[in-house]
Amino acid sequence: MEKFDIHILGCGSALPTQKHFPTSQVVDLRDKLFMIDCAEGSQLLLRKQKLKFSRLNHIFISHLHGDHCFGLIGLLSTFDLLGRTSKLHLYSPGDDLERLLRPQIEYFCRGMGYEVIFHSVPYKEVTIVYEDRTLTIETIPLKHRIPCCGYLFREKASLPHIRKDMIDFLKIPLYAINTIKEGGGWVDEEGKMWEHEKLVLPSYTPRSYAYCSDTLYRPSLTEQLSSVDLLYHEATFTEAAAKRAKETYHSTAKQAASIAKAAKVGRLVIGHFSARYDDEQVFLKEAQELFPNTTLAKDGLKISI
Repeated sequence: MEKFDIHILGCGSALPTQKHFPTSQVVDLRDKLFMIDCAEGSQLLLRKQKLKFSRLNHIFISHLHGDHCFGLIGLLSTFDLLGRTSKLHLYSPGDDLERLLRPQIEYFCRGMGYEVIFHSVPYKEVTIVYEDRTLTIETIPLKHRIPCCGYLFREKASLPHIRKDMIDFLKIPLYAINTIKEGGGWVDEEGKMWEHEKLVLPSYTPRSYAYCSDTLYRPSLTEQLSSVDLLYHEATFTEAAAKRAKETYHSTAKQAASIAKAAKVGRLVIGHFSARYDDEQVFLKEAQELFPNTTLAKDGLKISI
């Protein structure tokens, strides 16, 4: 099975603390890297996890609060110093990211050797904002104090595997194998037609990862998140501070678990914990009471799907 890894570079709260770096993640699908959010220190954590800068060509920002984007200009500058020439694509809700970042690029990275392309993504509706032959990335409409969206990574189904025993039995030549994988059949030496289904074995089920950044509790997300393999959902507060969570447009650990349970996801990871809590096990206990397969995010955590 091909690689589909989630690297949580920083899982933290609004301010860097002794416990955590602020938010940034990298999705590694078949050695192609996609960054989600880019807080302070992201490039250092990227190096620490030995992820190759050259394989990172797309960065997805959930919203323009500093703890999710203050690392961008430093990362862009480092790319230039390393001699990058390939284009870098930045995705963000609305048009403000380009308006804010372009003057910084022109000042700190004048004469930069590569092009930065800004993409304004819809944040009030589900929209596919990236697609290639291996996956699609769609927005998840969230509700925060400013325009905000999450991102859902869906792997595309790979071609089935051709049966080796049938290759030998029917003496199928190499040039015909891809045609059969793509749905074709085979006519043997006696003129008998062998249907596609008898010549192949199904590939693995496509995998999925959903990233829900800062957001008010939104039960309506369960339909879009239905049966995803791994869900990351913010859990800034515990249920005892549910009123404060609502006031600040954040969620509690119980609410994150409620989303996971209703959507029947495979696994839940919670993060973005408020610095007011000394013992983060209270988040885990609260979430696991409703959704047992819950994990606390931590800096440097790697999860393979």
